[in-house]
Amino acid sequence: MAGNDQSFGHYQNYVDNPNPIWKSENVLRFYLPQFTVLMFFVVSVTRLVHYILRPLNQPPFVAEFLAGLFLCPQLFAGSRFSELMLPVKAVLGIETMAHVSLIYNIFLTGMEMNLDTVLLARKKATTIAIAGTIIPMVLGVLIYSLYQSHTVPSKDDGLLPYNTPTAYLLCALALSVTNFPVLAHILADLKILYTGLGRVALSAATINDFYNWAMFVVLIPFATHSERPFLSLVLTTVFVIFCHMVLRPSLERLLVNNTEKNEWDNYQLSYAIIGVFACAHVTEMLGTNSIVGALVYGLIFPRGKFADLLMERSDDIVSVYLEPLFFVSCGVRFDLTIFRSENILRTLQVVIFSCIAKVISTVIATGFYSMSFRDGAALGALMNTKGILPMIMLNIASDKQILSSQSYSTIVLGMVVMTVAVSPIINYVYKPRKRFEKEKLRTIQNLKGDADIRVMACVHNARQVQGMINILEASSAINVSPLRVFGVQLVELKGRGTAFLTAHIDHSNSLSRGSQLDTETVSNLFAEFAPENDRSTVESLAAVSSFETIHKDIYNIAEEKLVSLILLPFHKQSNAEGCLEVTNSGFKDINQNVMQEAPCSVGILVDRGHVSVSKSNLRIGMVFIGGPDDREALAIAWRMAKHGGVHLSMVRILLFGKAAEVDTSMHNEAHELLSKVLDSRKEKEMDEESVSSFRLMAVNNEDSITYTEREVHSGDDIPCVLNELDKRGYDVYILGQGQGRNSMVLSSMLEWTDCPELGVIGDMLASNSFGSNSSLLVVHQYGFGGTDFRTNHSDNLNNGDSDSPFGKASV
Repeated sequence: MAGNDQSFGHYQNYVDNPNPIWKSENVLRFYLPQFTVLMFFVVSVTRLVHYILRPLNQPPFVAEFLAGLFLCPQLFAGSRFSELMLPVKAVLGIETMAHVSLIYNIFLTGMEMNLDTVLLARKKATTIAIAGTIIPMVLGVLIYSLYQSHTVPSKDDGLLPYNTPTAYLLCALALSVTNFPVLAHILADLKILYTGLGRVALSAATINDFYNWAMFVVLIPFATHSERPFLSLVLTTVFVIFCHMVLRPSLERLLVNNTEKNEWDNYQLSYAIIGVFACAHVTEMLGTNSIVGALVYGLIFPRGKFADLLMERSDDIVSVYLEPLFFVSCGVRFDLTIFRSENILRTLQVVIFSCIAKVISTVIATGFYSMSFRDGAALGALMNTKGILPMIMLNIASDKQILSSQSYSTIVLGMVVMTVAVSPIINYVYKPRKRFEKEKLRTIQNLKGDADIRVMACVHNARQVQGMINILEASSAINVSPLRVFGVQLVELKGRGTAFLTAHIDHSNSLSRGSQLDTETVSNLFAEFAPENDRSTVESLAAVSSFETIHKDIYNIAEEKLVSLILLPFHKQSNAEGCLEVTNSGFKDINQNVMQEAPCSVGILVDRGHVSVSKSNLRIGMVFIGGPDDREALAIAWRMAKHGGVHLSMVRILLFGKAAEVDTSMHNEAHELLSKVLDSRKEKEMDEESVSSFRLMAVNNEDSITYTEREVHSGDDIPCVLNELDKRGYDVYILGQGQGRNSMVLSSMLEWTDCPELGVIGDMLASNSFGSNSSLLVVHQYGFGGTDFRTNHSDNLNNGDSDSPFGKASV
């Protein structure tokens, strides 16, 4: 055995692979582990930098570049970290994966583009886009000439190879780019998307982005020293026509016609992936560039449910994991010697002049439309937003040795600095002015009798529209003041959701994309709403933002439209058994955020499908306890009572004994306690005045309006009273959320509510254990402070249908 063991030492293992394709090292031993480590590092650093820069409203593009810069060879030259993260023989593999991710990223970019926006754009946006393309290109040539004039030729390569027309052309193209998706996210984060400046910026950026891609497709064969650039351009044009005339109809039959259900199909996914790389390979063979084929395939890819699913599922893997790899290649190419003392002045000149090129062009263009210099400069700063396209151009120039490493790094630095500066400049220079005075209470109760009422009805999907319309119909009687309705669909902006923006930022544009079918349905449903009052109008809008900040967009639209009431859908909807179930817990957060600082009154609709004035008699129950919210609810109910098909029953709940004790919590000092008692007395006086006025006006409408009173002496009496009322079979309850009641019993009960945005009474009636089949409209009046839901005990409860103690007691 020992001899045999020793004999093994004389043998050497050789692996003979007859396959001529795989003649490299074992991928699983080096390249795959190296790729995994690098991806983990890049993604981690990207997320960390993005989290740090998030308060400054910086887009992911900036964080991805900075993460890639951490792998610059000069930054850790000769260190163990550089050898571990990016050894020399791993560079080719990383570049390959980065190019694959780039191809798929450009495919998704093509799917985002909406050519109708370009074709139907208004003259103002088109003029700004053209000026923002041509003038920066001219200035880009001058800036590169200035850079070259300060460059000292090296002994190795001299100045001549980098002083070519191609170098000037690529620098000019890179400087003229405005990236629409990145700008859309910046506008959404800054909450100026729905201002005049935001609309013009987004429209102009869309057109500019399309022009940049078109010029890239046309000029890239000439810029990359193709052997026959004219032939490459002609063949690429033929390929584009083939894709549109032949390939697109075939994909329509394969994808759209077979995807009626909202399902994922792996076979259709294979068509998409194979098509992307096949088209990329064809354009690469034609002498253009592989990303041109990916872009064309994205443009012709049929819009529909499958396209929506493809973009939604691909966004995480592409944007979060694969896209940062492209910026690793940018970091590898970056030359830190541009920050040396002998180069710093030249670098600063290029960066500063690059930043003001777009500003100059935009100020010139906006001057023809009588825009102020301030707005023109702010718009120019927004048009400076860069993205992945200029980085692609500059990387191609670096690979083809069209630009030197220093010129490449200097121009890339200028691109990043432009984008970084956008948000701080806009925050400092441009602040949207308030459109009405805050001291003028925007409430239904405080409006004059003949004043038109402006209502903003917010929905998330088409199913919620009908319930809103039913409430609006009940509020639009012939003998009341005009009703102006603004139907707003709330769309979550996540990943590649910017396609929605172009369709809604200019209402003259058509909704042609399949991903906007639900949005179009919502708009059509609101458009079909025909109030009995001919003076009433309806306008459809959209708010596109992340759910964490979309309440600020709601504020801005409400201020711009001078609305008096915002209607929001409840985060639960009725299922087939009639029980309320959670649709999206994020809707609840939106409702609570809106109620905290809304510039007008807010109403939350719990729709159980029974609110319709088309019935012979719509029975409304108005529960009145007291406080500003109840008075606002009473004003809304009184307006509905003027509709011929509405019967209103007002039930006033009178508090006695323990139920009438004033809530003095958090008020330890004597003068604060006295102030609380005096406020309670003032509220009661205002309540008495409102109820007396209602009874006086309703005395002549005894057939359609009734008034009753119920006494409550403790918290246990409230569920009993509500059970008694619910037996009357109301179609809808209208009640206040409960702010300003100052009742100790109600305050203690509020701590145990599952849905504090509905208040104590609303939470009871909406509870499945209560057994009510009626819809609810819970109203919160503006002007008396928002509700802080963060201190409520219900935050620790499940967002599902956990029952409150008083909800169980009612059964």
